[in-house]
Amino acid sequence: MSTLNSLKLIAAAKPLALSPVLHRRNKLIVKLDEQREMAQAQEEGRDYAPTKVKRVQNSETGEVRDVTMPKRVKSWSWTAENGKTCVAVRYGSKVLELVKGKTAVEVGSNKELVAVLTALRKAVEAGELDAQIEAVGAAVRRGFKR
Repeated sequence: MSTLNSLKLIAAAKPLALSPVLHRRNKLIVKLDEQREMAQAQEEGRDYAPTKVKRVQNSETGEVRDVTMPKRVKSWSWTAENGKTCVAVRYGSKVLELVKGKTAVEVGSNKELVAVLTALRKAVEAGELDAQIEAVGAAVRRGFKR
């Protein structure tokens, strides 16, 4: 019993679902991590090949099995006309407006891209882009209403 006394015990219940705000943040954080890993791999001169598991059914036998396939990840960065690297943050297929009228971050070079993506991840964790994510989500939801 002395082991339990050394722990901080509380009365808490696990929530059944994440709040929509946290769900959207986590979704964007996962995508930012993919972009950061891709930028690190590019900087180190190696290939970045994430995989996904897909269920495939054999048409002859009807057997269903899991197959590991390469996942397609598009880069959010590009080289601008002035030769500098720029990166835009995407939520789904939409580009987020980071501040009013600004949709991209200018990065000096590809080497600084990892640091910028890390900073953007911290901003998302802190909730600094919640309004922008909600605006994009609301626009998409309005498009589906009939």
